[in-house]
Amino acid sequence: MKKSWSSKWIGSSQPRKQRKYRYNAPLHIRRKFLSAHLSKDLRERFGKRSVSLRKGDEVVVMKGEFKGFRGNVDRVNMSASKIYVDGMKRKKVDGSEISVPIDPSNLMITKLILEDKMRQAVFERSGKPAVKSEVPKKEQPKKESKNRSKKAAEER
Repeated sequence: MKKSWSSKWIGSSQPRKQRKYRYNAPLHIRRKFLSAHLSKDLRERFGKRSVSLRKGDEVVVMKGEFKGFRGNVDRVNMSASKIYVDGMKRKKVDGSEISVPIDPSNLMITKLILEDKMRQAVFERSGKPAVKSEVPKKEQPKKESKNRSKKAAEER
């Protein structure tokens, strides 16, 4: 079996090949692995089912030891494909506390950070704008060539 990652890989029912695809994937592909489902109200508002996680998003843990825990995304580890949530700590044997890594598939986004223009563009591509601008757009001046031809026709 080849050791390098291939973008032409379609899929396999063998878990070893699925793991190999994920472990050897470059970072621009791994970014897609770090997405989580949106809550029902966000789904209706933006018309998307899932979005990639970013630092600052508010999430709820849906599965695992910390089920029901609510917090903000503290850190996103792309190389390990894990998310760290603020306040989710585990005590080590020596008494020190460490952040607990969570798989993004076990999270649900309840509040999004929409300050980034790139993220707003993601929602605008789906047809529903992320932030409706309150400032009206400037009206474009009408083309004079059409007005001149109408005036000329009226004068005749």
